Amino acid sequence: MTHNTPLSPRPLHDLSGGGRPRVLTTVQLRAHGVSTSETNEQCRAGGPWQQLLPGVVLLHPGPPTSEERLHAVLMYAARERDTGVPAQPGASRPHAPAYPEVMITGLAALTLHGFSSTPPLPSLEAIDVLVPRLRRLRSTGCARIVRTPVVPDPEQVTGVPVAPVARALADAVAELADAVTVRRLLTEAVRGAHCDPTAVVRELNRAQLLSRPHVVDAVESLLAEGRARAEDRLYRMIGEYGLPDPVWNVDLRLPGGPYLGGLDAYWPDQAVAVELDTRAPRQDDDALWSEYARKREHLERLGITVVHITPRKLRDAPEQQATVIRTALMAAADREPAAHVVVLPR
Repeated sequence: MTHNTPLSPRPLHDLSGGGRPRVLTTVQLRAHGVSTSETNEQCRAGGPWQQLLPGVVLLHPGPPTSEERLHAVLMYAARERDTGVPAQPGASRPHAPAYPEVMITGLAALTLHGFSSTPPLPSLEAIDVLVPRLRRLRSTGCARIVRTPVVPDPEQVTGVPVAPVARALADAVAELADAVTVRRLLTEAVRGAHCDPTAVVRELNRAQLLSRPHVVDAVESLLAEGRARAEDRLYRMIGEYGLPDPVWNVDLRLPGGPYLGGLDAYWPDQAVAVELDTRAPRQDDDALWSEYARKREHLERLGITVVHITPRKLRDAPEQQATVIRTALMAAADREPAAHVVVLPR
């Protein structure tokens, strides 16, 4: 055999058995020697095969399994362009993704990611599949097309390309009008440590969903949940790394003067403050950051060191954050004394 010798088609039973999902595209069938007319004959009413989606054939007459539906949707979204020339088996590029630039998203993706509040795959009438914006496809059958100008990097879950949790969550929320369901999904995303609240809000903002009242209400609950978790981590970090106890959740004022702002933790003797940065990436983010910056600059002019910590840093690098705070406390002896301020419970 030379390198010009065409590859022989593999028998269909090799592909439809052995535990594989028994679903192929019509292009793949032709590569295995099955003509279009033969495929149509096999897919006739009462026949041994069935057309599950345009150009996608299920190689048995019974209902498709969840795995077969997932692969059928991906095949439909990433199907080879029908040029009339059968593709040779094994002729694809080495290491090329099986479903380039498409992935499962929405509720089906969340279920694959392990969410308990989403429906099981068999109960979903349609499976959302994310595709590039210019892909010429329409929603049909069990495949619902979701377009995006920027395709995220998929995560492989049980051999299936799946959108990252935050993106899948935004695509699911876009189809939901029930406030209770939306709140339940967002809460599970945070409590289940599937992703950070800020990542969720960023995707909701990109999808222009923050103008919907039921989504805004759910986001407020989500951010409160995220802040509570961050505060708990801050308490534990200070105890675990042997930092002196601060006063918690206080407001600062100048004696007889204006309000200076609220702080999550404050060491009055060293004039060191910690503020959790739980801003959400929303349309007013620049204005909110300017408010943070103004407060920090004002406090530092009064001789108060302000340490900003994000929830992600608290989660991923608590020892590093503890070192930052300890360094600020130790440096207090070398600084000019801070202005006297009034410390009030928040």
